[in-house]
Amino acid sequence: MTSTIPDLAGEWREWHARRERELAALHGWLSITALHRLTEQPGEFPDVPGRWSATEDGVVLTASAADELVVPTVREARLIDGTVRLHPVDGRPGTMVGAGRRTIEVVRRGAVHALRVRDPEAPARAAFTGVPAFPVDARWLVPALFVPYPQPRRCTVDASLGDAHGIPCVRTAVGEVRLEIDGREHSLVAFAGTDDALVLHFRDRTSGVSTFAGGRELVVPRPVGPVLTVDLNRVINPPWAFTPFATRTEVPPGNVLDVAVEAGERV
Repeated sequence: MTSTIPDLAGEWREWHARRERELAALHGWLSITALHRLTEQPGEFPDVPGRWSATEDGVVLTASAADELVVPTVREARLIDGTVRLHPVDGRPGTMVGAGRRTIEVVRRGAVHALRVRDPEAPARAAFTGVPAFPVDARWLVPALFVPYPQPRRCTVDASLGDAHGIPCVRTAVGEVRLEIDGREHSLVAFAGTDDALVLHFRDRTSGVSTFAGGRELVVPRPVGPVLTVDLNRVINPPWAFTPFATRTEVPPGNVLDVAVEAGERV
């Protein structure tokens, strides 16, 4: 059944409210207050307990029980009293270390290891009033086809984390989404997302004008067959639009639409 315009707007408001709650979660993207890059030399940071260093295969943390750092284990959280090794996965959400109300996220991007400090009292979180967006319009419900690749492809794009630039970011491309806007066909490379979703990271004529310059993203369920409807009203800003401490990835070559997509989140 096709949604009516009131249904479309109401469903969008519910979706966008959930989206804003996720951004403003206790340890969400708006809670990050610092990023510390690790080296082979053990070091201390003014806002993070313990001594931290990086090796080729992970992160070494030395702390006493008085530091009150807690790491998750299979059965329960464990208070650190000595030295532990952490192994964050490249390109994935980091390993979380509890520090009272704060959380220290240990991340790996290429050969770079770093700490993100997530604090519920972060100024950005306290000041958050919502994400501006274009008015919902049925025009941006567009027909599309998903053309999967015979085998997933590794796609390398440049990424940055803090002052570390040119980090190779390997993403898994699973096919192309071909969509029609105003009678013209466009094609976007689709990346594998969580829960078998498709992630479209693209720029368009609004990028750097009325929308985020680094492009925007759309997450859509992977269709059972080739046909799907893409709702561009649900295009979102990437995490690095909200914090300088997120990993910034370049839009893949070819994922640039020669049309102004005045839909979804804006700046």
